[in-house]
Amino acid sequence: MPQPLNAPEHAPRAWPLWKPILFLLVVAVGLYYVKWQPYYGKAFVAADSHSIGKSILADGAASPWLAAWQYALVYFTAVWKAALLGVLLGSLVQVLIPRDWLARTLGHRRFSGTVLGALIALPGMMCTCCAAPVAAGMRRQSVSSGAALAFWLANPVLNPATLVFMGFVLGWPFAAIRLVAGVVMVLGIAWLVQRVTANDPQPVAPQPLVLTTQSDEQPFLARWGKALWALFWSTIPIYVLAVLALGAARVWLFPHADGAVDNSLLWIIGLAIVGCLFVIPTAAEIPIVQTMMLAGMGAGPALALLMTLPAVSLPSLLMLNKAFSARALCLTAALVALCGVLTGVVGMGLV
Repeated sequence: MPQPLNAPEHAPRAWPLWKPILFLLVVAVGLYYVKWQPYYGKAFVAADSHSIGKSILADGAASPWLAAWQYALVYFTAVWKAALLGVLLGSLVQVLIPRDWLARTLGHRRFSGTVLGALIALPGMMCTCCAAPVAAGMRRQSVSSGAALAFWLANPVLNPATLVFMGFVLGWPFAAIRLVAGVVMVLGIAWLVQRVTANDPQPVAPQPLVLTTQSDEQPFLARWGKALWALFWSTIPIYVLAVLALGAARVWLFPHADGAVDNSLLWIIGLAIVGCLFVIPTAAEIPIVQTMMLAGMGAGPALALLMTLPAVSLPSLLMLNKAFSARALCLTAALVALCGVLTGVVGMGLV
């Protein structure tokens, strides 16, 4: 039967239902195994002992070379499962979720897209480096910079489990300040960076949206393998190298626990900047701050670290260099440091 003259040459086909179902299944199983189940038990430990373990900075070697190796070993032992899950989800979002749907819901530059990006991050509870591959995968699927940035920042900053741990270990005033300041930080920074860098050339050039509504010529496994390989090589090698470098630099970045850190503005600024550079696993900022406060650190510097340590790090910024413009990443880091300073200054009079 001949087609009507006005019929499109390539009529779009429905996106296979099994693809988003498979993606949601991987998300649920992966997060349950890596995040939800371990954190459920950890919350009871925090409530009973008012501790979630010792500081990851404790007992560091004096030699930078040895410190690099020791820190990398401890760090990757803690995060390797979440890091693998982040790369897996970042690649699967490119082949299992239709790009036109992501463009309609998260691809626009309205503030609602930024809010939605932050909301969908809440179940993830990933650290900044583990969330980076997912944010990179979202950007490849035409997600706006504001929504992707909000997703990336909200994962560590608005992590519900971390807020619960913080309340039991450091006190609920610290958790409340982190929550309120975190919402302002995540939404404000993501929205502002998107507006300021709207006309910047983007490193990621999304493919035409029409491809998401047609049957792909390549088999699914071939497309997924290609996306996984590209995402892995654009994020993981530089991630490992940056963690080793920061492991060596921790010899100088963090002061010894000798009571030298007081409640001064100078320390708030200094630790806010250091917090934006250093890399930690999820919730590791809590024992770090707990140890330093027991050694005499004031509430202002403590709050600055609680805001900046989880939010961004040098490795996570480098991992996203192909997903965001350099100006967007630099502005994000600068604004996170500023939020840390302001939170520390305001928090000095509250806790």
